[in-house]
Amino acid sequence: MKPINLILTCAAAALGAVSCSEGTKIELETYKVEPTSMSETVTATGTMESVTSVDVGTQVTGIIDKLYADYNDVVKKGQLLAELEKTTLDAELKSSDANVASAKSTYDYTARNYERDRALHDEKLISDYEFQTSRHDYEVAKLNYEKAQADRVRAAKNLNYTEIYSPIDGVVISREVEVGQTVVSSMNVANLYVIADLDNMQVVGNVDEADIGRVKEGQHVTFTVDAYTDDVFEGRVTQVRLNPTTTSNVVTYEVIVAASNPDHKLIPGMTANLTIYTLELNDVLAVPMKALQFRPQPQGEDEEGKERLEIVALKDSAQNSVWVEKGNRLVQTAVELGVNNSILQEITSGLAAGDRVAIRYNEIKKEDKGGTKEQNPFMPKPPGGNRKK
Repeated sequence: MKPINLILTCAAAALGAVSCSEGTKIELETYKVEPTSMSETVTATGTMESVTSVDVGTQVTGIIDKLYADYNDVVKKGQLLAELEKTTLDAELKSSDANVASAKSTYDYTARNYERDRALHDEKLISDYEFQTSRHDYEVAKLNYEKAQADRVRAAKNLNYTEIYSPIDGVVISREVEVGQTVVSSMNVANLYVIADLDNMQVVGNVDEADIGRVKEGQHVTFTVDAYTDDVFEGRVTQVRLNPTTTSNVVTYEVIVAASNPDHKLIPGMTANLTIYTLELNDVLAVPMKALQFRPQPQGEDEEGKERLEIVALKDSAQNSVWVEKGNRLVQTAVELGVNNSILQEITSGLAAGDRVAIRYNEIKKEDKGGTKEQNPFMPKPPGGNRKK
């Protein structure tokens, strides 16, 4: 293929410039391709919550006798937290024991009578009526004995409920009662404590409907809280909830972000400012998006006879290409594209580290005080710019 030679008003190497006219020069701006990082983010706000938070309550009515844990105490699973006054429930257990003994005695008595009457009935020595009465008394005594046993189990369980134990390892974040206070068990369990596992926290973030389509499970998240402005915490998206929330005509969706909290700096209720990385690539080759739109512009012959910049185009058209500056040539190069973040475009093949890709032409105008003013030479000039004075 014969190269296509185009003449620029001012030939330029990578960032070199040649004077075009008094006080003016044209510069070819290039971008050096090097391994870089690419990211794209979605921002949101949310509220800190404990992954595991348990309301510890009582299933029996009674008076708080002792409290063994207070606000901010670290507790272990199975640790005794509180006790209710046991006198009434202890008496109920003793009464149940007596009922069991009485019911068992009656049951044993009626069982012996039933066995004796059954033998007599088989020998036809008693009437059917007497045998049926004996069998009925035996069956009733058996049921009463079983009921007494069940009542005893319930009384013992209720007595055990007077001792309140921690169901999880965690920190006491709320204490709802005082010693001497009566707690009443009704339809709802009466709460004594709220215990939260502060080692594992989560943020319930509210993501705008315009961004929710880019948020996926497993994405990396960083966030800050107002209490620790210099700290950046790490997390990961574990759930994207599909139920929308509408507030003042703004639709948002809840996104759950899990975060470890070994230092217990994060506590429930804090407001978190989230940055969700919907795109995160490291050590990839990429070019600015405008490199894909760059086109060489012929400018005619150089009046000063400066060296021409040779423009070498592809023989066959390529779907995507960039112009690579190689010495005194500008070579069109076909490339394959990956993802982009609206600023950088990933190049999966066609370029190598160190290549210099043309981005645009800049016209530099020198100012009276030694400064320079840069503008694109192919943009329209302001009206009156060439007016003679």
